[in-house]
Amino acid sequence: MKKIEAIIKPFKLEEVKDALSEVGIEGMTVSEVKGFGRQKGHTEIYRGSEYTVDFLPKIKIELVAADDHVESAVSAILKGAKTGKIGDGKIFVSPVEEAIRIRTGEKADQAI
Repeated sequence: MKKIEAIIKPFKLEEVKDALSEVGIEGMTVSEVKGFGRQKGHTEIYRGSEYTVDFLPKIKIELVAADDHVESAVSAILKGAKTGKIGDGKIFVSPVEEAIRIRTGEKADQAI
């Protein structure tokens, strides 16, 4: 099992969710986060004063997938999130040692 974390632009969430659904990924956790990478924020003018917005709004998607579904899930995220412009985001894939469904006690792939 692998944990897939993706940081994407907020307006791409529906496209990513639909793309993941097409490849059979049913569950995920979505959080509103702020951050920056190479984008390094931008400047805005508010009431005549210029200020720097360091942390940009992003969406973080977290899901756990069986090893044989990881490649299709990553491809779906890439397909749904890519605009080709700076700030599209990142995808991180990490190993998961164990998963347990609290309600039933099911473990491993049955828990996801």
